[in-house]
Amino acid sequence: MIILGIDPGSQVTGYGVVEVTNTSRALDFGVVNLAKVTDPHLKLAEIYRRVDALIEKYLPDECAIEMPVYGKNAQSMLKLGRAQAAAILAALNRQLPVAQYTPKEIKKSVTGNGAATKEQVRYMVCGLLEIDIELVNSLDSSDALAISLCHSHRRDQTASAPSKTWEAFVRDNPHRVTGR
Repeated sequence: MIILGIDPGSQVTGYGVVEVTNTSRALDFGVVNLAKVTDPHLKLAEIYRRVDALIEKYLPDECAIEMPVYGKNAQSMLKLGRAQAAAILAALNRQLPVAQYTPKEIKKSVTGNGAATKEQVRYMVCGLLEIDIELVNSLDSSDALAISLCHSHRRDQTASAPSKTWEAFVRDNPHRVTGR
């Protein structure tokens, strides 16, 4: 399975493409630097174009994206939400399922601590994916890799979670139930 992780931002949007088999490995990571784009609508178009190009190149099975959480500045929140929407729209237009995670969920999934620093996330991501930490020079790209890993971990937990009722068990495991 290939997962595209997106850390949306109005100035820098991070991305990380992770292939998950028995192990996980990074296929690509980096950033979409929007600092030189002054028109806010063109920033959204660039996020859309770059995410679409990543999808075309790597053919991910799923997309995972960080949810903006309430901050002190409403305008910043609005810009983040728009950046997130541009990335989600690129994925949905390619029929990719999209999952969203809060920063706290992502940090906890990768480091075990929902209040971990960005540097701690980068350190753990590099260790888990066996990447030289010097190659991951952007915290936005390491966050995007963490989002991909978080999604992989959540999928694994969901797949192995026991059914809560018999009805759910039968629905989730038709191959294990015989009528005769």
